Amino acid sequence: MTSIRNNQSRPLVSIGIPTYNRANRYLKECIQSAVNQTYPEIEIIVSDNCSGDNTAGLVAGIGDPRIRYFRHEKNIGANNNFNYCLEQAAGDYFLLLHDDDLIDNDFVETCMNAVGHQIGTGLIRTGTRLIDSNGRTLKEMPNDVIGLSTEDFFLGWFSNRTALYLCSTLFHTEHLKGIGGFLSRHNLFQDVVAEVRLAASHGRVDVKDVKAGFRKHEGERTFEAKVRAWCEDSLDLLELMCDLATEKKSLVRKKGTWFFCHLNFNRAMAVSSPAGRFKALLTVLNQFGYRYVAWRRLASCLRISALEFSGRKK
Repeated sequence: MTSIRNNQSRPLVSIGIPTYNRANRYLKECIQSAVNQTYPEIEIIVSDNCSGDNTAGLVAGIGDPRIRYFRHEKNIGANNNFNYCLEQAAGDYFLLLHDDDLIDNDFVETCMNAVGHQIGTGLIRTGTRLIDSNGRTLKEMPNDVIGLSTEDFFLGWFSNRTALYLCSTLFHTEHLKGIGGFLSRHNLFQDVVAEVRLAASHGRVDVKDVKAGFRKHEGERTFEAKVRAWCEDSLDLLELMCDLATEKKSLVRKKGTWFFCHLNFNRAMAVSSPAGRFKALLTVLNQFGYRYVAWRRLASCLRISALEFSGRKK
C-alpha cells in the first residue's frame, strides 16, 4: 500500500501506529480514528512488533489505501518501534498514535488550520482527554498555554495548565528526525524530551480544544517501569528544561523539582508489594532530596508500608 498526496499545496501528515498484540482490543478503533480524519492528506503507518495475533488480517480488512503495514520478524522493543514509524514517515508532520489511543475526526484538520497549512512549526498541540478501558471519558484537559513562552510552557505543565501526551501532539517530521527521534535514558520520558526540544528550537502552536484521547488502563507501560528509572529520566528531563530556558531558569528548576518529586512519589505509592513500595519511596527521597518531600505524607506512607511488610513476614 502506498501513501497518496492529492494536493501539493497542503502538508502531508503521517500517523504512525506502533502495535503489539492489540488486534483483539483497541487496535481497530485506533486505526479507524486515523482513517476517519476529515483532513484528506494523510498516510497511516502501522508497525507490527511481531504480534502473535491477527494484526495483519485486521489491517488488511480495513482496506484503506492510505495504510502502509509493516511487520517485524522479531520484537524490536517498544521505543525502537516508535522510531521505526518515524523513519517510514513521508509526511511534513508526524503523529505517534499508540495502538490504544484515539484522535477525534477533526484532530489533524484542526492542527493544520491552526498553522494555516504552513510547514515549519516544531509542534502543534491540542488538549487531551483521559479515557478508560471502555472509552469512557475520565477527565478533559484543555491546552491552556496558548501564546506562552517556552519557560512558561514548561511551568504550565508543572501547574496542570496543559498535559503532554503523544496522542495530542503533531511533530514536524524532519525536525524530529533531526534530533534522533524519541530517546531518553530509560525511554520513559522520550516523548516529552522530544516535545520540549522542538518547542524550544522550532516553536509550537497550541490549540486549546480537546481533540485526542489517552487511554488509561491496567496494561499501560507506565506502571511496569521501575521507580528509580522514572526518577532518573525525570531528573534528566528537568536538566534539559533548565538548559533550554532562556529566562526563569531558577523557577523552572524549583517548580520542576517539586512536580517530578511528587509525580514519582505517586508512582512509588502505586507499587503493589509493601516491601517494594517501601523501597520505592526511599528511592524517591534519595533522588530528589529531603526538602522536596511532603514529610507528613511520606512518614505515614513509610509507616503503613513497613507495617504491611511486617505483617506479611509473620
